[in-house]
Order: sequence, then C-alpha cells, then structure tokens
Amino acid sequence: MKKFIMLSSPAPTGESAFGEGWNQALPIGNGSLGGMVYGDPLNDIIQLNEDTVWVGGGGRNRVNPKARGSWKKCRELLLEGRIREAEELCESDLYAVPDQQRYYDTCGHIRLKFSHEDYADYRRILDLESAIARVEFTSGGKKILREYFSSRPDSVIAIRQTSEEKFGVKVDLSERDNPYYKLDIGESGCFVTVNQPEGGCRYCVMASAESDGCIIFNESGFEVYDANELTVYISIRSDFFGDDPVARCAADIDAALELGYEAVKSRHIEDYKSLFERVCLELGGDDRSDIPTNHRLANAESDPKLAELYFDYGRYLLISSSREGTRPANLQGIWNKDHTPPWGAKYTININTEMNYWPAGVCDLSECELPLFEHLRRMLPYGKKVAADMYGLEGFCAHHNTDLFGDCAPQDRWMPATVWPMGAAWLLTHIKTHCEFSGDVSLAKENLDIIKEACRFFTGYLFEHNGKLITGPSVSPENTYLHPSGEKGSLCVGPTMDSMIISDLFESCIHYSKLFGDEDELTKKLEEMLLKLPKPSVGKYGQIMEWAEDYDEVEPGHRHISHLWGLYPSDRLSFEKTPELMKAARVTLERRLANGGGHTGWSRAWIINMWARLRDGEKVGENIEALLTRSTYPNFLDMHPPFQIDGNFGGTAGIAEALLQSQSGVITLLPALPPKWQSGSVRGLKARGNISVSMSWSGGRLDFAELTLNKDCDFRLVIPDGMSANLPSGAVAAPDGKDPQGRTVLKISAPEGTKIRVK
Repeated sequence: MKKFIMLSSPAPTGESAFGEGWNQALPIGNGSLGGMVYGDPLNDIIQLNEDTVWVGGGGRNRVNPKARGSWKKCRELLLEGRIREAEELCESDLYAVPDQQRYYDTCGHIRLKFSHEDYADYRRILDLESAIARVEFTSGGKKILREYFSSRPDSVIAIRQTSEEKFGVKVDLSERDNPYYKLDIGESGCFVTVNQPEGGCRYCVMASAESDGCIIFNESGFEVYDANELTVYISIRSDFFGDDPVARCAADIDAALELGYEAVKSRHIEDYKSLFERVCLELGGDDRSDIPTNHRLANAESDPKLAELYFDYGRYLLISSSREGTRPANLQGIWNKDHTPPWGAKYTININTEMNYWPAGVCDLSECELPLFEHLRRMLPYGKKVAADMYGLEGFCAHHNTDLFGDCAPQDRWMPATVWPMGAAWLLTHIKTHCEFSGDVSLAKENLDIIKEACRFFTGYLFEHNGKLITGPSVSPENTYLHPSGEKGSLCVGPTMDSMIISDLFESCIHYSKLFGDEDELTKKLEEMLLKLPKPSVGKYGQIMEWAEDYDEVEPGHRHISHLWGLYPSDRLSFEKTPELMKAARVTLERRLANGGGHTGWSRAWIINMWARLRDGEKVGENIEALLTRSTYPNFLDMHPPFQIDGNFGGTAGIAEALLQSQSGVITLLPALPPKWQSGSVRGLKARGNISVSMSWSGGRLDFAELTLNKDCDFRLVIPDGMSANLPSGAVAAPDGKDPQGRTVLKISAPEGTKIRVK
C-alpha cells in the first residue's frame, strides 16, 4: 500500500490566510534546506528555511555578573523555606543579561503565479516513500502535474511542472516583509541576499530555471512563457561556515542544471530511500488512503492504519530535518514561517530537543542523531564559561535552552524554567543510548571528555543535605509546588528529575572510563558520590514524588511529567528492577491525566511512551488516538499548539515502543500492543545491542519474529507463551527465570550474523 498524506485542496495562500495556510502546507527537507509546499494551482507558495539562518550572532557572554556570589545564597534561602526571597534573589542576580538567546529565522518564500485560469480534479500528496510532494489537477480539461522535493545530494529544492497545454508563470523571489533584503540577477539566476543586523548572518536565496519555454529575468524574479515543462531550482546558503553564500548557491544551481531534473530526482530518491526503507510497519485495518488525511483524523478511533501513517511521517520528518553534517532539528525541525517564531524555534533542552531524537535508535536512524552530538561540541566552550562565570565551578553545564551558537546561559525570565543547569547532562545521556542501538561505542570514546566535564560540574554543584547529595537551586521543569508555608514556588532543591539524570550521567561516565581504560580520580569520586544520590520516593498519594519534599502541585495536570524521567526515556524505573516504583509511576501518570494532563502534543507523546513502558497497550492506543484527534494539524504536524515538531517524533517513538522494548538488556516483543492493532507486521526495528527485529502478529498475539544480530551480543529475550526460539549453531541460550508477567526469559549469547527465530 502506498504511504502518503493526501489533501483534497490547496493550503490557503492569500496574504491574510498565509499563516493559517502554513498548518496545511506540506513539509519537504534535506536536513538543512526546508520548504513548506502550499500547492495552489494558480498562486503557489513555497515557504523557505535553511538551518543556519538565525537572527544575531554568537560569542556573547550573557551570565549575570552577580550570579557567582548569589546562587548559594538562593540555596540557603530555599533550605530555610524562604521561597519568595529565594526567587526574588534569583530574578535579580541569576537571570542572564540580556535574558534572550538567538532565534531561528525564516528565509521568506517564493511565489509562483501561473497562467491557468481555473482548476478541477485537485489532489495534493506528500509521498513518504520518495519524499516528494505532488500536486495534480486539470485545467481546461488538461492534466497538470507539479512535483517538489529538497535534495540532499544536490543541495537544492526542485519544483517541476509538466502540462498537456502551454502555460506561463511569474516567479516572485522578492521578500517583502524583510527590510534587509536585496535582489540581484547573476549568471546562475536571480538571487536575494540578506545582511542581518546585530551581527547576524548573511545569507542568499537563489533561484533559476530550465524550460522548453522562454525565460525572462526581471526586478522581482523571472517569468516563463509558452512552456509545457518547467523546473525551478532553489538554493539557500549562509556565511555561518565562513563561505560566500552567493558563490555557494551559484555552484549548487549550476550543478543541478547540468545534471538535469531526472538525475537530480533520481539521486534524491536513492538517498532518501537508503534510510526510510530500513523499517516498514503495516497495521491491519481497512485501506482508507483514498480519503483525505485531514478527514481521516476526525475518525482516528476507527482507523488504526492512521497510526501507521503517523509513524512513517515521523521517520520522514527526522530524515528531512536532521542529517549528518546539518544542525540538529530545532523546536520546529527546520520549518518556520516567522521572523520571530514561538519560543524562538530554538533548542529547548528540558524535554523538546531530546524528544526529537527518541525515534532515532529504535527506527534505525542513528546517524540522524549525529548533529546533536556535534552541537554538544559547539556548546562545550560556552558551557564551561557559564559554569565558571555563573557558579565559580569547573566543568560544563547548560540550562533549559541553547541556540545555533551553543549558548548555555539561562534563557528567559521565567521562574519555572530558567535556572535549571541540567540541559547538557540530559543531552549527554543520548550518547549511551546511541551507542546501545548502533552497537558502536566509538561515539562515547570521542565524547568522553564532554561527559567528564559535565560530571565535573556536578561534583561542585551537588551538596549534601540529610545524608544525600542533591542539586539546588533548580526547578522541576516547568512546574510549581505549594510549600507548607502557603507560598507557591518553582525554585527548589533536589527535584527528582535532577537526581535521575545525574545518576545516568555518572554511571555512563564510570562505565565508559573503565571500558576505554581512562579511569582517573574523577571516576573514583563519581563512584562515591553515586551512592549518595537520592532514589525516587513514593509520596502521600502513592505517586513518585516530584520534589525532595512531598509538596502538592499547584497544577496537578501539568504538561511536564519530569519525575517520571526514570520510566522513560531512562530505565531507572522498570518491572525487573523496581516493581513497587512501577506501581507508583502508574499512579503518577493517572493523577496527571485525571487532572487534565496531556493537553499539548509533545506531552501526549511522552505519555504514550510511558504507558508503553508500563505495558498497557490499551492506554497506548487511547493516547495515540488522542494525539491524532486533538493535537495534529491537517498536514499531520504536531499541534502544541502552536506547531512544535517534538510531538511528531515522540509519537513515532511511542508507536515503536509499543512494538519493541530492549531496555536493561531485556528484549520484549509486542510489550504494549494496542487492542485495535489486532494484526500487523513490522520489519527492521532496532533493539539495543544493534539487533534488527522483524515480527508479524494476528489476533493480538505474536506469530513470528526474527532477530538478526549485527554484532556479537549477549542479551535476554522474553519468549511469549506457547512459543520457542530457534537458534543456529554458535548461539547459546539458557533459561533465565521468568519476566514480571510470568513468561520465560532466555539468556542468549551469539555471534554477529546470527538469526534467531521465534515461532
């Protein structure tokens, strides 16, 4: 069955409807160069982005000079229960100056006004198998086809129209809403250059065309007459890497023109399919692909194949917004229509950026995660300076946002979020996850120095209180508690999430230091400190406590569920290791949802993953349906609201988590299958240990599974009731007790290339 998003009308393109239409446009991207396709037959728009085009420049030191002498005083006030005074001191002395980092910018849009006078038989699709958007319609009874894609091999957006009758088009490249643009005509095409103020980047948007008609360049772009075929190429480059953006664009355009459209298209499809075709999910149910996708969203409860499409769309978006050598996917991937986007479309690292990469390992897209680790390198010198200037400490830290340039100082003046020095630590836990899925520990070896620097910061930041090492001042993102004194507070000491993140970070540092023969005094110190880090505690409602004290939440249905970080994405909470805490985790989740939790797209996506870890397939299914019906735009992008891409990525990860889990060295097949997914199959998911997994099931029960070991591996496999594992010679298996659901567990040791069949 074809995998595509289909809409029966173009996205609105009128000046007053431009913003509204964006949530109906279709995204294309090559990792760095993005476009939103409106698909209007008569007045088309492609809104443009490039991942290094940000407002302002880097190299700033925004640390408040008063912070170094005040952060410990904040801690003392918190310990004394003087919450208001602590937060007032935080506002005056700890918030950065200025308080804002840089933000992502749009590159404007290109308009194409066609000579067609009317249209009928309209259809607009995004083909997820080829990463090509298409518009099909008739005009005067003649068929017209328009294609759009963003090519990674050739670094251009290509737009191609073919028609059975002659047509003309005016291509307008002028950026009317940007006062800093200048339009010129060069040998390779017309181009806009923008010199941003405040040390911002200089960038170029260049367009050229090939056609069987006549092309004439003018003061706003170019016009085409008497054409049956037209191809427009667009390139965008900035001076972020020190290059001349005009020359780079010209080289891209000239190379594409020399290759020709069919070659550019073929190279694009081959590159994209090399990643997308690694995994294939097929869920049972009626084929409703002939129904417009936005109409299907209204009936998600009776359309299980919609989850299949959402899963594929998330993989498409990750491939399209994060490739090796690009910048990481930001709060909107690479797609942004605004000069001042919501939350700056930055990297929000108290959940959102991390969620962007949750599907990478399990969906066999580990190389799409590499930009995140390259960005950690960019953050390192800034984060070390923040640790020194703000806290007077060694090591590396970042707060809840970073930007293109690696800024690590506090962002905003918002008490529930701003002073939270855990951002780098959370990002660094992705290194261990990446190595587990890919089976390649070289990334950990290359970045062990960064891991050590982050640990070194916490050796100074943690302090002993009641026999435990805790953080402070900090927050439990972005929540507020009610202190016994009656005061409301966000700034606190010892939030549960902090201790869990630091525990994972310390354990990774110790493990890799020993693995690579790089043990030192820090390793020994971390081993000692690890013993004093708090474990999660159960509160008066039977819930996991969010703070060091059993405070009530001011907002019990808060969107963040930070104290369940150990359930997902970590595995500090599990049925195997902490069965009693798993009961408390369920209570925590039920309380959040009973009080209105999950009201944003990304929060609902996180909840899907948590229910999967709790092995509740019914709840997984309910929350996937809620994500689709309440938090998804017509173009399938996540509705925070407004748009944030993390919900798409988190939802894709949650669907995978329902089908396969491999944390704590145990592989479980179909651990949380929604009841409506009675039959289906999946090929190519990845388990930790670099194990490829394919399965089929019917009647809600596993029929067959094949595990292919891509390296020598030792792991435990849960065998479903009534099934057995067939191992070839060279593989060794031994019974290893029962899992918490009473199923047999095999301990398996096998060499690379082994195929294990369960049937």
